[in-house]
Amino acid sequence: MNASNPVSDPLILLVSADEIDVLTEQFLRYEHDYDVRTATTATQATAALREAVESGQAVAMIVTESELSDQDLLMAMHEWRTLMPTARRVVAIPISRFASDSVALRPYLQKGKFDTYLILPQGRRDEEFHYAIVELLSDWGATVAASVIDTVRLITPDASPLALAIRDFLDRTGFPHRTYPPDSPQGQEALALYDGTPSYPLVHLSSRPFAEHPIIAPTSVRELAALIYGRPSDIEVDTVVDLAVVGAGPAGLAAAVYGASEGLSTIVLESEVIGGQAGTSSMIRNYLGFPRGISGMRLGQRARVQALRFGARFFTGWPVEELVPGVDGAPHTLVTAGGSVRARAVMVASGVAYRRLGVAPLEELVGTGVHYGAAMTAAREMEDRDVYVVGGGNSAGQAAVHLARFARSVTILIRREDLSSTMSKYLIDEIEWNPRISVRSCTEIIDGGPDDSGQLGWLQLCDVRTRVEERVNAGGLFLLIGAAPHCDWLPDDVRRDDHGFVLTGRDVPTECWVDDLPPENLATCVPGIFAAGDIRSGSMKRVASASGEGASAVSLVHAYLEGLRVPPAP
Repeated sequence: MNASNPVSDPLILLVSADEIDVLTEQFLRYEHDYDVRTATTATQATAALREAVESGQAVAMIVTESELSDQDLLMAMHEWRTLMPTARRVVAIPISRFASDSVALRPYLQKGKFDTYLILPQGRRDEEFHYAIVELLSDWGATVAASVIDTVRLITPDASPLALAIRDFLDRTGFPHRTYPPDSPQGQEALALYDGTPSYPLVHLSSRPFAEHPIIAPTSVRELAALIYGRPSDIEVDTVVDLAVVGAGPAGLAAAVYGASEGLSTIVLESEVIGGQAGTSSMIRNYLGFPRGISGMRLGQRARVQALRFGARFFTGWPVEELVPGVDGAPHTLVTAGGSVRARAVMVASGVAYRRLGVAPLEELVGTGVHYGAAMTAAREMEDRDVYVVGGGNSAGQAAVHLARFARSVTILIRREDLSSTMSKYLIDEIEWNPRISVRSCTEIIDGGPDDSGQLGWLQLCDVRTRVEERVNAGGLFLLIGAAPHCDWLPDDVRRDDHGFVLTGRDVPTECWVDDLPPENLATCVPGIFAAGDIRSGSMKRVASASGEGASAVSLVHAYLEGLRVPPAP
């Protein structure tokens, strides 16, 4: 089917003996953008995938009936995943067998052997079916496929750490972009527009809003973010907003959505990328309301659009350098290099950063094979490499599963005996099934170094029990090891625990209580300053709990602002 499409179009492969006509009719709507082909047996499907691999054609999706005529479904799925690990895999179950087949397949869905199962459409315009298909294709397009749109062009002769960081920023913010060498036609066009001697990477912003600055040579990601999202000084000097949110992770985004929707003038200051640390998660599968999972990038983008719809304003690339508390109900002042913001209430939701490994030779390779966080963009560079992930939490598990779509092998390194006490069961099951992922317990990294090209080439591992060492080849290292709070900019009046996390509610020292009563649950000891999410002492360090705290704190903000409007009793 669709023989007229060029080979460069991504392949959607439909596999069924009895229901192939139904699938063919349903996927007519995708023929404009995809090479939709059919197979009536697993053998034919495998041959089609081998042909795609040999020709270099991308495979976006495999949709198969729940029963195959010549091979066990799960055996076929395993073979197809081995051939094309980045393809999304869907099982379409006829309604007559849905009750039995869905129960039989559910344990394998939980282990990640395929992405989802759906009821085979019974007629035209089954939009619930197509909603799931489009969702999976969108996820594939965002994390695997090269963009065919270049609203932003990155001009660079090599994959420098800054170029990779800019690409990761553009991926996470949803800006369509492509990378070109300086001697390409696109590179020459950018160089002709650039005034001066170029320093790479160059960023060519081709959309109309950036007509005054079409070509820039940013020295940091924050410089590019500030150009795209504006400066806090854009706010009028005499303006005092109701709520200023510091940090655009799940807690900050939830506070922005609920605050703005309930009529509070709301701004959000984010030092890096909207979505926070959660925005680097390739797939969050246990977030309420998303049965097929949602990437952290998508969650962050949707929450931002939702907050904008209610009137919130975002300023990205401007870390808060100082918070000056107001006195006797006066507005608080947030100081950034791009201007100051005055707010009646402040929500501290600046999140945490991954702790540093502390191995000097590897710190020098950050951006050239060594990455803190999931670094979704860097995952595409790991094809046919042996990759190591350090960390035992859900974020490390999600990163390992995503990296396994590209890397030859993924090894999770943990200091504990196993993952059971730190990682969700669904991720442990998925990791145990995936043949590309292994877990190496009771192990730490003590050294490492580059290969001849200057990229990460090797690691020195050490057993924490026996101190026996082993040197291994490594093409990538992803570090997701614990949390370090981001709150050096807070005044001493905002009390913190021994690890630097903000104290709220009953955890605030009793000398800060008023009339022997502690502050509200998410309130700090400074009136009008609240904290939510990972930055808060005692938080659960989960996306759902952070979102809940951000939303819940808005009611406390309302109560505080109402108190400012009521004159004190004589």
